[in-house]
Amino acid sequence: MEFIADLKSQFLAYYESIIIAIPKMLIGLVIIISFLLIASFIRKKLISLLYNKAEDKLLINFLDGAFRILNLTIASLLFLYIVGLAGIAGSILGAATLSSFIIGFAFKDIAENFLAGVIMAFNRPFRIGDTVKTADIEGKIVEMNLRDTHLKTFDGKDVYIPNGQIIKNPLFNYTIDGFLRKSYVIGLDYDSDIDLARKIMVETILKVKGIVLESRPPSTFIKSLTSSTINVELHYWINTFDNKESPSEMHTQAIKNTLLNLSSAGVKMPGDIVEVKNYNETVFQTN
Repeated sequence: MEFIADLKSQFLAYYESIIIAIPKMLIGLVIIISFLLIASFIRKKLISLLYNKAEDKLLINFLDGAFRILNLTIASLLFLYIVGLAGIAGSILGAATLSSFIIGFAFKDIAENFLAGVIMAFNRPFRIGDTVKTADIEGKIVEMNLRDTHLKTFDGKDVYIPNGQIIKNPLFNYTIDGFLRKSYVIGLDYDSDIDLARKIMVETILKVKGIVLESRPPSTFIKSLTSSTINVELHYWINTFDNKESPSEMHTQAIKNTLLNLSSAGVKMPGDIVEVKNYNETVFQTN
């Protein structure tokens, strides 16, 4: 009977504590909900304003995710203070350094990717829409968040690369300054007029729509000598900010027109010469 009486008294004590805490919890919920609504409204307005004025959307997306986490953290600590659990909130804040140290070991990869995301958000090695290559993965930047970067490959695959991996590996950005050099090689016969061929190649590329002509004019040079051809390489530049023309189509038209113009001018483009030797000789004897 004494055990039941103690149990009953403990239950009543907890019940009274809950009844006393209910008003604080309700007030805390109202304040927290109000805080989150106001913070969300301010965050959305601020992000919208930055989106309209900023050229780099990548940093805006990253800051948006960071603000969400910060608002939730502040709301949780504020709720603990309101309901009378200030000691717990203080302990959480006081143990933040130790916790982050322990969590850093437990979730090393997550922390590494987060820090890498912070570095890239402010360093900005790429922007949304840039064509990049890292660790043999090539595609366009779609989005970057706190943990990974979203790439869309040219064959339609969606690849999510951890930010830490991008920091550790070389990053090739093909479109950050708006110019990308392309090239192709034409094999000419040794008896061909090389100067004429080079002139025809340059004149041909100048007529291809979408090629950069003024700041970066096309050029040619002899790349190599093979057993059957003199290989002449042509360099030209395209504007990656101009989406009117397809780079693949420009490249195709350039090569096709070059071959047609060289052939019309009588410039020969032989195939590879292959020498075949027969070491299996048959000896015929006559009587």
